[in-house]
Amino acid sequence: MKIKNTKSLCPECGKPLDAEVYDEDGKVFIKKTCDEHGEFINTYWSDDGLYNRVEKYVPSVTGVDNPCVEDIGPCPSNCGLCSKHETSTVLGLIDVTNRCNLRCPVCFANAAAAGYLYEPTQDEIRQMLRNLRNLKPHPCPAIQYAGGEPTVRKDIVELVKMAKEEGFTHVQIATNGIRLAKRENLAKELKEAGLNTVYLAFDGVTPEPYINNRGRDLLPDKLQAIENCRKAGLGVVLVPTLVKGINDHQVGDIIKFAFDHGENVYGVNFQPVSFAGRTPADHVEEQRITIPDFVNIIDEVTDSQVSPDAFYPPSFVEPIAEFISLLSGEDSAKVTLNCHEHCGIATYVFREKTEGDDKDKLIPITDFIDVDALFDRLKKYNEKLKEGKFGVRKRVLAGLTSHLPKLIHRSKTPKGLDIVRILLNVFTKGSYDALGDFSKDAMLISCMHFMDPFNFDEDRVKKCVIHYATPDGRIIPFCTFNSMYRPDVEQDFSKPLKQNKD
Repeated sequence: MKIKNTKSLCPECGKPLDAEVYDEDGKVFIKKTCDEHGEFINTYWSDDGLYNRVEKYVPSVTGVDNPCVEDIGPCPSNCGLCSKHETSTVLGLIDVTNRCNLRCPVCFANAAAAGYLYEPTQDEIRQMLRNLRNLKPHPCPAIQYAGGEPTVRKDIVELVKMAKEEGFTHVQIATNGIRLAKRENLAKELKEAGLNTVYLAFDGVTPEPYINNRGRDLLPDKLQAIENCRKAGLGVVLVPTLVKGINDHQVGDIIKFAFDHGENVYGVNFQPVSFAGRTPADHVEEQRITIPDFVNIIDEVTDSQVSPDAFYPPSFVEPIAEFISLLSGEDSAKVTLNCHEHCGIATYVFREKTEGDDKDKLIPITDFIDVDALFDRLKKYNEKLKEGKFGVRKRVLAGLTSHLPKLIHRSKTPKGLDIVRILLNVFTKGSYDALGDFSKDAMLISCMHFMDPFNFDEDRVKKCVIHYATPDGRIIPFCTFNSMYRPDVEQDFSKPLKQNKD
């Protein structure tokens, strides 16, 4: 059964193609035909039930008022952002180098294999930061330095300071952790410069996934990097690249590891392997892990304590961002996770130690909060706040304070967790401190399934909220950058490797 028509890419030549997303035998597929390379049929989501459940959380449209490029061609042939794009930039990315101290076969960044050096200057990086901050009506609030490996730059601490100077409230780096492990003071220096989060590649709790995914056993380096970040007070998010048959069997162990290191590990963002860059694509369907596969793995390894029903797309939380903004006097949310409903999925999980039992009790937030009812209530409050009648904020806050306890299942709430107080702080303050108070007791378990030419869907691209800034002034959605634009951007602003003396 046909679900929709969209645009995709030929995996061989990269040419934009008409495509069809359809439902068959309980799965969702995407199909397209290239005149030169033939027909391609690939899995989009491996479970149509979950696909349909999250489809009701369609995000809002919050485009930019000042597009960076003219709308002169069909999507995605002129990304940059253009007026067709339907979301603002929530997280900006800047590749600060294509150098790396690893040679990972799963790297979509094609790091250190291109034969040239791509490394923007500080002036170019500052301008890219400003381009992200100059987006209207919603300046980008968060930046991630990536690559390559950003810590191989000697000025990475200065770059973090620069991001704070340009007004970013959240700064993070995506790193393999090797230099954080080898240079104990680096974490402290980054923290003092304003770094908020280390986005740490973390593929498993034994040597084997690293040998397969990264070429050598990196587990000791990962452990040391986490420890050095803990000493420095730096938060860490673990980022496993999931490859079927390589580390999908360690999902439960990775989550347990995250809880065991919960002093400074705040979440795990699983990323199924994207078949772009240097990733071998000969057996795409054999290695493909989709979001439904991920939640079913979680269900299995937690003995159904964290079931698929506990997970929601990021767009589900839009009412919270809008409520916080409206309550504080803003016309609407400054920024919100309004990415396409099929881009990712997440939940918060709490852990209770159980005496005399080898397995801890895991409690997803959906077990003790009626989240659907809560968000329906917030939507109603948002409409009242938009009306702007006299005293409406005071009345709405009073209504929330009295109604929130009714949505909490006290008997299922983790012991010692004052969830009503925490949620009221989050809703009314919306600050880092309030969010930190919540996240110290919870672990964010999420999955972001980035696209590649095989499952590329224009509808998702238009609602992408993670964008690369480039030295030529463009701001390009994540999946089009890695599927189409990366080589040209890097080559246009590169120099021969022999000029690199570091």
